[in-house]
Amino acid sequence: MSTEPLPDVPDDGSEYPAPTPLLAPRDGLPPVIDTPGALIGYADALRAGSGPVAVDAERASGYRYGQRAYLVQLRRAGAGTGLVDPVPLGDLSAVQDAIAGEEWVLHAASQDLPCLAEVGMVPARIFDTELAARLAGLPRVGLGAVVESLLGYSLQKGHSAADWSTRPLPEEWLVYAALDVEVLVDLRDALAAILEEQGKTEWARQEFAAVLAAGPPPPRQDPWRRTSGVHGLRNRRQLGMLRSLWQARDDLARRRDVAPGRVLPDSAMVSAVQADPQTEAALLELPVFRGRANRKLVGTWFGALTRGRALPDDELPPHSRAGDGPPPANRWADRDPAAATRLQAARTALAELSQKHAVPVENVLSPDLVRRLMWVPPEPRDPATIAAALRAGGAREWQVELTRDLLTDAATRA
Repeated sequence: MSTEPLPDVPDDGSEYPAPTPLLAPRDGLPPVIDTPGALIGYADALRAGSGPVAVDAERASGYRYGQRAYLVQLRRAGAGTGLVDPVPLGDLSAVQDAIAGEEWVLHAASQDLPCLAEVGMVPARIFDTELAARLAGLPRVGLGAVVESLLGYSLQKGHSAADWSTRPLPEEWLVYAALDVEVLVDLRDALAAILEEQGKTEWARQEFAAVLAAGPPPPRQDPWRRTSGVHGLRNRRQLGMLRSLWQARDDLARRRDVAPGRVLPDSAMVSAVQADPQTEAALLELPVFRGRANRKLVGTWFGALTRGRALPDDELPPHSRAGDGPPPANRWADRDPAAATRLQAARTALAELSQKHAVPVENVLSPDLVRRLMWVPPEPRDPATIAAALRAGGAREWQVELTRDLLTDAATRA
């Protein structure tokens, strides 16, 4: 497969040639690896292979509770493509041992690394093609769009949101999964060449290292507050009822290994809280709760609402969770006009820097870190202090060098 990027748009106004559809793996569709013997055999092939290792994982988001991997795809020169079913195998440490020290190529690595770690796969080095595309200034960074623009191929669509816990997996899904890793190493080489030409190779190296160092995201604080429609609730009593109902749903979803929204939709929970039914019969009159499944669970849902309704005032959740950061930026002008001036100066300078280097402004520097620095700038407001604050906030060295002086200037405004 060619790794040459598509040529620039011709000056005569004609367009790119139509991308070539990728319909089948070049080596044919390999059998699913679902036995220890087959796994060890493929691990030996990976060990004997050469070059970077393309890695991808498929989950069952929206169908199952949690984010476990239901299929792991790998490809390496000399080893071919492997489609590994972690469900019967559980531990993929044989693969880990074979490629632990090699560079793994993933697209949007932070999405797959947690579920890969659950099956014993943790890379020492990565190349994230989605992040590389951002640093390279590509206008669209989805895998299909980047493959099309740089390699001239179009990937199949339609199965990324499928229920990958399905067994047996349909052949067309397996073809889709195999093709995702078919192009990753070619894409890595094309992006690496662009980054080298733009002088951003070291930026990318630091970004990839930061992704690995970040580890899995910490548990969300008050995850029930992410319920769709929560902002329509008027008081703390209603919030307490919603929290109780959310916890009951989450417990049931975890036990059944079903996505919570499939047990009870967010909209049904909010509607139940707003209706405040005083009896199980009244709850059953509400839409969704009339269905057969929820009629069987009416005691669970009504009990949760009753517990939330009976909470003492001092145990009710506050209207909003207190954060440790600055207030929303739209309130700065009233609360601290000088801080608002500093933030505007920083945002303007960062936007110019973003355009100059063709890097999205959120990749130039975390917007949250910018807000924190401009709300209460560190003292003294000089480049060394600003640089130290940036490093303490998680900025990479390339970001520090690029933004230190302009943020120092912004911090001294007003």
